[in-house]
Amino acid sequence: MIRTRFAPSPTGYLHIGGARTALFSWAFARHHGGQFILRIEDTDIERSTPEAVQAILDGMAWLDLAHDEGPFYQLERMYRYKEVIAQMLEKGLAYHCYCSTGELDAMREAQRARGEKPRYDGRWRPEPGKSLAVPPSGVQPVVRFRNPLEGTVAWKDLVKGSIEFSNAELDDLIIARADGTPTYNFCVVVDDWDMRISHVIRGDDHVNNTPRQINILRALGAEVPQYAHLSMILGDDGTKLSKRHGAVSVMQYFEEGYLPEAVINYLARLGWSHGDAEIFSREQFVEWFDLDHITPSAAQFNTEKLRWLNQQYIKAADDARLAELAHPFLIRNGAAVDGGPALEAVVALVKERAATIEELADAATLFFRTLHPTPELLAQHVTPDVLPALAELVARFESLAWERAAISAAFKETLAAHGLKMPKLAMPVRVLVTGEPQTPAIDATLELIGKEKVIARLKAAL
Repeated sequence: MIRTRFAPSPTGYLHIGGARTALFSWAFARHHGGQFILRIEDTDIERSTPEAVQAILDGMAWLDLAHDEGPFYQLERMYRYKEVIAQMLEKGLAYHCYCSTGELDAMREAQRARGEKPRYDGRWRPEPGKSLAVPPSGVQPVVRFRNPLEGTVAWKDLVKGSIEFSNAELDDLIIARADGTPTYNFCVVVDDWDMRISHVIRGDDHVNNTPRQINILRALGAEVPQYAHLSMILGDDGTKLSKRHGAVSVMQYFEEGYLPEAVINYLARLGWSHGDAEIFSREQFVEWFDLDHITPSAAQFNTEKLRWLNQQYIKAADDARLAELAHPFLIRNGAAVDGGPALEAVVALVKERAATIEELADAATLFFRTLHPTPELLAQHVTPDVLPALAELVARFESLAWERAAISAAFKETLAAHGLKMPKLAMPVRVLVTGEPQTPAIDATLELIGKEKVIARLKAAL
């Protein structure tokens, strides 16, 4: 059984990098008919917050990355970690270390002075024939793992290929602090073991943790999962992803009017590909997804590409759904949605050019607000020479059956009668009716605004 996990630390929001890790872990499990586990690694009590936990859950729910088990919280599993540590101490797989912070600092300083890599020197590690000092009274020891002293720890990373570390480079890791709380690397090992995780898919900032975790798993007699370390995501300019590039909460994309399926599609293409496919459904992604086509090189985040992709999804989206999504944005804009044309019809007209739901609502707002054309626009477009044509157009409008084709015909007949080109008449009509110099097709715009409002606004200028 394929079992993957997403294990965020709730010290902040769910960002793009975390969301991609969650997506790949979820998709790999779904592709193989396996299970996807959500685990909240909340042992950093000082930095973990309930708000951050909720932000992670909200982001996962918005992206529809449903987990099969969990969420499991590490703070609720403390009894299990302490149980395993006690067993390791009993079996000699771990030991107590009484070094003070000052002793450790002095040890590392002396090592640097000798040109050596700073590391714990194993002074409290029990060995055959070795005499240990008497434990100092009143000192609470930490617990360290007895890492192998010789040989190497190697694995075939499913993204990066073969990776190998010398055990001589790995000192004896602290697995429990002096107050008895277990450390991150140890909790991860026990969780992956207990939850029978078969594949660990995570960011490559964890590569250096992996040899330590493998050694602990082997010492416990546990099966070692397969590892796939995803390369980092860079910003548009090739530097480390930051807030100015888009490394924001996933839920900020919701707040700015991105569709979750567009974000999923975009995340899927950050470091993975299926031929030349750019736009594909969630179902296609699950069908196609594998680890073989994840690139080991860094992916590059491109805000404009995400906007373009979101625009394609908006164009193809159901108008009723878009209307529902746009409604809160229109209310925020101060639009009187209930006093205008059907929002669904307006959305259908303006969605072609909108890259976000926010832009869609901005384009729709003119259909639902009180008119306020600026004096500059009026002076520029509503000139005395066009007033006769406007008067004739209004007269034609009054006798029309209010349909787009009829409105278009009235424009053409008026233009022909006065020897004008379309912009000369359409621009003042736009400004007088909507207050804006740019709108969708004028006949479609007027049809939606409604006959009474259009005629009243034009007559006010005559």
